[in-house]
Amino acid sequence: MSTISYFFSRLLQIIPTFLIVMVIIFLLVRALPGDPAIAMADAKATTEQLEQIRQRLGLDQPLWVQFGFFVKNVFTGNLGDSILMKAPVTQVILERLPASGFLTLYAVLFSLLIAGPLAFVAALNRNTWLDTSIRTAFQVGLSTPVFYIGLLLLTFLAAQLRWFPVGGYGTTFWEHMYHLLLPALTVALYTSAIIMRNLRSSVIEVVDAEYVQFARAKGLPERIILGRHVLRNALISTVTLLGLSIGNLMSGTLVTETVFAVPGVGRLMLDAIFARDYPLIQGLTLTFAVLVSIIFLLTDLIQAWLDPRLRVA
Repeated sequence: MSTISYFFSRLLQIIPTFLIVMVIIFLLVRALPGDPAIAMADAKATTEQLEQIRQRLGLDQPLWVQFGFFVKNVFTGNLGDSILMKAPVTQVILERLPASGFLTLYAVLFSLLIAGPLAFVAALNRNTWLDTSIRTAFQVGLSTPVFYIGLLLLTFLAAQLRWFPVGGYGTTFWEHMYHLLLPALTVALYTSAIIMRNLRSSVIEVVDAEYVQFARAKGLPERIILGRHVLRNALISTVTLLGLSIGNLMSGTLVTETVFAVPGVGRLMLDAIFARDYPLIQGLTLTFAVLVSIIFLLTDLIQAWLDPRLRVA
């Protein structure tokens, strides 16, 4: 199967997944306790005013009618108006999405820079004091809750030493890098521990393979063996894990963005849930679903490039 055919076959698999996600989102949002009409109205609103709000939102219609309008609006790009932000949902999400996207990519870059070299060092020096020390250090990061790591970094490096800001996002690229360094490092310390353990195991498995031993017997330089044979094959399983990790990072930015006051979609989701903002919750969840599907698609393409045999599956 060619790369283009493989791409479109994987792309078609996203469509039924997206439809199922739409049904689940619609039903779960309606199952939330509370009344969005009450959340929108002031404390002195009458019963008639609340009923008018429900009619404007379409909440007085049967569920199947509401779902029909929901599907139509999604495919026409109209996600409605946010109850909380008093603005179109699409506009609100597009304003907040760059901060979360920047934070996610920043954390992934940190994770790779931390986990990649140390995984190779640990694998090539397995069962030595160096290997044990690296695994122990990462085990501490894996066992510590993300919010606790964030609070520690925020307390010592931002509040006490004042090396970094305690929150915000900045306006320029370098201000983004500066403001989001601690949040990205917080997430990376946890994610890099998972990636390091997987990559270490993969490197050890590949190093012991017969074709690597044969390459050494041929007298190939060690750098060529590690770069051409070991690294490429060891990355196959790690790429899968990294794709899953990025998906979890995007949906799990709520805690990190709340601790560091980052104006991203994770923090926005928390506010929308408390406000019973149906349109915003649906829009954010759909956005997460689309982004995660794209990440999984890219993961499949990278895997197929690393191992062409996967295109046959």
